[in-house]
Amino acid sequence: MAGGPVSAPKLPVRRELVRWSLLAAAAAVLVVFLGAQRQSVEVSYGRSPSAGALPQEGSAGELSDASVPSVEEMTALVAAEPVVRLPGAVARWDEQRVREAIGDRGTRILVAPPGLDEAERRRVKDVESAEIRIVGTEVSGGLYVASPDDLPGWRARFATRDVTGPLLTLLATLHDQPTPPDRDDLRWREPSGPELAPMVAALRATGRYVGPGATLTRLPEKAASSAFPDGAWFVVLPAQPYGEPLPAYGPALHRLAPDQPLVVMYGDWIEYHGPGAAEFAEVAGASFYAQFGSRLGRYAYPQQNVLATYLGQVTDVRYAGLFDRPLPYRPFDPLRVALPALPWIFAACVAGFVVLSIRTVRGSGRRPADVGPGGTPARLAGLSALAVELSLLTDARTDPALVRGVGRLRAARDALDEGLPDRHVRELLADAAAELDDVARDVRMPGYRPDVYLRARLS
Repeated sequence: MAGGPVSAPKLPVRRELVRWSLLAAAAAVLVVFLGAQRQSVEVSYGRSPSAGALPQEGSAGELSDASVPSVEEMTALVAAEPVVRLPGAVARWDEQRVREAIGDRGTRILVAPPGLDEAERRRVKDVESAEIRIVGTEVSGGLYVASPDDLPGWRARFATRDVTGPLLTLLATLHDQPTPPDRDDLRWREPSGPELAPMVAALRATGRYVGPGATLTRLPEKAASSAFPDGAWFVVLPAQPYGEPLPAYGPALHRLAPDQPLVVMYGDWIEYHGPGAAEFAEVAGASFYAQFGSRLGRYAYPQQNVLATYLGQVTDVRYAGLFDRPLPYRPFDPLRVALPALPWIFAACVAGFVVLSIRTVRGSGRRPADVGPGGTPARLAGLSALAVELSLLTDARTDPALVRGVGRLRAARDALDEGLPDRHVRELLADAAAELDDVARDVRMPGYRPDVYLRARLS
């Protein structure tokens, strides 16, 4: 034998401890990973400083001075005329196309001004003889509300107060007819020199131009600096006359200053021209009008509130990483970094548990010491004698197994002397018998296999 008996640690106990520790670690990793899946998903890469949505009703000057008559008076007006426009009404449409869609059905249309409070809107809705009601540019009838769902439709509605598309869609729905295809009938024209001259002078001097009739009283400086930290030009105009070509100020001014961000506002319609417009303008416009188009249609918000909310949307888009600017700093998040590794840690823990479990099952399946007569002390003595006899037959190839077996026997003797549970001593003896059995098979001595040897000695 390569050396005398040595003291060995209580390996079976340690193996069991490691095995169950791996299972506990796998369960803990699984709980953490599944718990993390409940985290909400944020589109933004940073916390946007924008102010958010439009102010709620009554707090932003969106209620106008306009009013409506009583329900009885409006009912009488509708009975007398197929189309009734109340004072302050702003909605316009292609009358020929609408007449063709109505045909001989005798549809009654009631048009009310924007900015009505809830009680006034309720009175308009209570006029049952009006099949279609238009408040501001919001078109409704029966249980339906018709509104644009693309940029050309929103542009016509908010730049010229054109409701032809929603009106035709609602008529088709109420009369069970096919919905007409969307059309962009808005026409543009090149602005003249005299139109551009005062605008360019004001922009170069102050960075803003407010046209006659616009309701903007002050520029929302904080929202503007958040959306455009490097500065931008702002052109604010009133809603344009329906049916007339719009002067294309945006493209004309962009040609004069291609690198200058430019925001042009026609009524409640806002468009962007300048760096990044191809990637940015459509995203910002679609998200803004899809979210706030309904409220803009029925209320009379001052233009500075509409512009401030649009600029907040620009800031949100920029912080989402879509505006071709450096992303804001994001603090280090250990959980976000660790999450991808958790499934692999879980798999490694489960694999370690399975391997140790297989070894335990295999070891328990070949325990010659558990077979045969004699109690635990007798088996300890018999296996110790077997180890001595086998030590005379081992070589460098079989010495390691013999040393491990002797170590198990020493551990079993110590456990027996210390009064530890008999089950623990028998497990140590089973491990020692397995090691000695490997030695006996390697040296080709069947009589020295523990089950044979113990039966012969203990019978």
